[in-house]
Amino acid sequence: MCGIVGYIGGQNAAPILIEGLTRLEYRGYDSAGIAVLGPKDTVQVHRVVGRVRNLAAALPKRLTGKVGIGHTRWATHGPASEANAHPHTSEDGRISVVHNGIIDNADALRAQLADAGVTLTSETDTEVLAHLIARSGAATLEDAVVEAVSRITGTYAIAVTDAAYPDRLVIARNGSPLIIGVGEREMFVASDLAALVRHTSQVAHLDDGEFATVFATGYRTFTVDESDTTKPATEIDIAAEDLDLGGFPHYMAKEIQEQPESVERMIRGRLDDRFGVARLDGLNLTPRELRGFSRVKILGCGSAYYVGQIGATMIEELARIPADAEAASEFRYRNPIIEADTLYIAVSQSGETIDTAFAVEEIKRKGGRVVGLVNVVGSTIARACDGGVYLHAGPEIAVASTKALTNMAVGFALIALSLGRVRDLSNADGQRIIDAIRALPGQIKAVLDDEPAIAEHAKAAATAKSLFFIGRVRGFPVAREGAQKFKEISYRHAEAYQTSELKHGPLALIDDSLPTVAIVPADELADRNLAAMQQIRARGGAVLAVTHENVDFGELDVPRIVVPRTEPELDPILLTIPLQLLAYHAALTLGYDIDKPRNLAKSVTVE
Repeated sequence: MCGIVGYIGGQNAAPILIEGLTRLEYRGYDSAGIAVLGPKDTVQVHRVVGRVRNLAAALPKRLTGKVGIGHTRWATHGPASEANAHPHTSEDGRISVVHNGIIDNADALRAQLADAGVTLTSETDTEVLAHLIARSGAATLEDAVVEAVSRITGTYAIAVTDAAYPDRLVIARNGSPLIIGVGEREMFVASDLAALVRHTSQVAHLDDGEFATVFATGYRTFTVDESDTTKPATEIDIAAEDLDLGGFPHYMAKEIQEQPESVERMIRGRLDDRFGVARLDGLNLTPRELRGFSRVKILGCGSAYYVGQIGATMIEELARIPADAEAASEFRYRNPIIEADTLYIAVSQSGETIDTAFAVEEIKRKGGRVVGLVNVVGSTIARACDGGVYLHAGPEIAVASTKALTNMAVGFALIALSLGRVRDLSNADGQRIIDAIRALPGQIKAVLDDEPAIAEHAKAAATAKSLFFIGRVRGFPVAREGAQKFKEISYRHAEAYQTSELKHGPLALIDDSLPTVAIVPADELADRNLAAMQQIRARGGAVLAVTHENVDFGELDVPRIVVPRTEPELDPILLTIPLQLLAYHAALTLGYDIDKPRNLAKSVTVE
């Protein structure tokens, strides 16, 4: 949520800030603004409600200045308004601040400032920072920023300009990501790599509690006590063209279609046919250490939580050790018991999901072993974990995650295989799973080839105000993920239930206005699933089945989406793909903004 961009160098700052903010639109926002240091120590601030394109249209044609900061805001303290949009400035206009995160003690600080005679012009928590910095008696801008953040509690990534110091930006981070981009006699600041890739491939990630002064010719990182920290820049492997639509109407459509290739990247070099095992050196766990775990706990939020449930089932089936998934947002607040023989797995596409990052901190504070399953190299969660598996899905721009979620499920298959092979999973069974994993890219393409038929089913589903998604055992988290996707972008109410639970209450809602999407794999529960569908049809409810070709529906005549068979443990991976297309085409039918659904953000960096 929210986005930060900063620039200092030899070019005009405004176009670079606007381009960077455009690149960050996928994060979710409702207003945007920039502040540019102009000639003779002037500060030019422009803010609008709405899209970045509205901001670009509102800028003066001659907006000069080679230092500036920009921001896209997602409303927290106060509604979306020009007054609440960032950047926020001090009363004298000298200090400008952009901020991601939440200041927990903002109300108390606002009251103190008001008592001191400061006129506050917004409802935001961020404005207090501009006034605290401006009113500091510190000798330097760096000292003033350190003093100001020492008075706040909460999370922040901030970038600050001062008309009295036009040769620098000062930035700080605690709980929200912030990156420095290194150019040729120019420097960049951003909350996300996407804002930087057109300008540099060299970046440095700030850690929590770290500050930096950014000049056109370099940067210095330091701690709250002014001690220098060594933070070298590293190479990133994202190309600018990876962030383009590439001829597709929406990023979600593009990312759905990229899944065969993204899964191929995910498994490349990780399948060991000789020993029927996965090569996951990034876990930093020896076979002996893997064998020492007696339980697995998976933590994620939203879709990552649901794919974690898929992973837990895979681990129990292949490794025969207890595994479960839990919402990371609740984990640390229940004072969890951290066990030495439990392997904790944190799952996040962005690697910046704050609830999951806090769960990782809690595990590490209590001495647990935690590994990550993330898509972004150098992200907060990736750096905090003891090891991990990178997803290699490539940049994912659409808010509704597709290819990253599929790669997460494949990642869990690889982890389950590794855990299983140090226990009782035979070489032959390991090879069976390897063969099935290797076949996934082609099978995913076969599902995608059925898109026109799935689009027709989606048109019918889009007319319903509410839907059920149902499944059992392996199929239940698939149903949960399907409902999540559908509600995220079509704005239709969609609820997932275990098929067996319908008769314990939800069946009362079934009528001809509430359709059901049923996950019906060709497994040992197929007959039970068909019986439940009969009960739905007997009450006038419409049913769409996502199933395999060899399931015998008998006299039950319902529309079906048929996916290829794989090994039973991997069925959820392929069963999820058509539900992505179903949600996409339902939203397309309804005419909604598919890549930027209302009220949602790609990377959730506030609690």
